Amino acid sequence: MSMHSPDEGNRSFNRSMLFKLVVVAFLMFGFGFALVPMYRAICQVTGINNLVQRDTSAAEAKNTQVDMTRTISIEFDANARGPLGFKPEQNSIDVHPGEVTTVMYQVTNPQGRTVDAQAIPSYAPREATEYFKKIECFCFTQQKLNAHETKLLPVVFVVDPKLPKDVKTITLSYTFFELITPASPAKDNAAGQGSNPA
Repeated sequence: MSMHSPDEGNRSFNRSMLFKLVVVAFLMFGFGFALVPMYRAICQVTGINNLVQRDTSAAEAKNTQVDMTRTISIEFDANARGPLGFKPEQNSIDVHPGEVTTVMYQVTNPQGRTVDAQAIPSYAPREATEYFKKIECFCFTQQKLNAHETKLLPVVFVVDPKLPKDVKTITLSYTFFELITPASPAKDNAAGQGSNPA
């Protein structure tokens, strides 16, 4: 009659548990990668979250009647998630509904490495969203910033003359975030400490 030692039972249990944990980790990792294409597919089918798509063409905007009797104050806001420096070139501007306007944002990558980033716009008040028409915007595409690079990024827009009369101010806010963060910040810090500054 053979007897299994308690150590063998523990080893068998530990191997089984390790295998299960590795499988769960791989599944979570795969799910994380699958989220982005799944999210984009759902948004495309349902039509929601079209904030980073062109709202109107330049030809359509030029054919819009400019309402010279009204002035809308557009305020610009910029937020960065991650290592980027990001700001508008001007804090606000007054426009007439139907008037095609271009403003610039400045983004800086202070890192010694290339950064891939994406900007997501938001509007206040929320009801102004459907009347703020972006013709051209850096938020339509991902931005690649080389090490220590600064870029000026344009936004070309028009405010629809159908904007409700009680809306006098619209705030356009962008959040710029890095798409893929470095795998090991601790490794980068160790490398930085190992190098001698000039």
